[in-house]
Amino acid sequence: MIRPCTLSDIPALQKISRATFKDTFMDSNTEEDMAKFLDDAYNIPKLTREMNNKNSQFYFGLLDGEVAGYLKVNMENAQSEAKPLNYLEIERLYIDKKFKRRGLGKILMNYAETIAKIYRKDHAWLGVWEHNNNALAFYKSMGYNKVGAHTFVVGTDAQTDLIYEKKLE
Repeated sequence: MIRPCTLSDIPALQKISRATFKDTFMDSNTEEDMAKFLDDAYNIPKLTREMNNKNSQFYFGLLDGEVAGYLKVNMENAQSEAKPLNYLEIERLYIDKKFKRRGLGKILMNYAETIAKIYRKDHAWLGVWEHNNNALAFYKSMGYNKVGAHTFVVGTDAQTDLIYEKKLE
């Protein structure tokens, strides 16, 4: 099941955001860089500002009655890169490690594409770390193609994210 996040969900959103990012990337970053990133990216005031932005939307993916993952999409000026108005950014799609391999990632990705169509967006795009091989394979399997790259900073470490996009039917 998927449900929109509300302001009352900010503590749960912070918890899953921090946990899933750390689980995914801790082995590839220093403790200091990880701590700085988690504190900067997922603090309550920042998440509240993001949720209050009318061009951003957060959703929880629920399995077994628990928050198992989440999705954040951005449109128009909320996108992290300058893109045309007909584009939707899938900024965050993370699944709790105990719920991986149960199809929730695909469900959330399809949901993001449905949101894009509802808002008359005919392209979806995302950034993915160049060494996140599982995510790269997943996005390719969902029909996304590499179109570029940008810098993503974790703490003090400038890393390369590949930009993938898909023309929606």
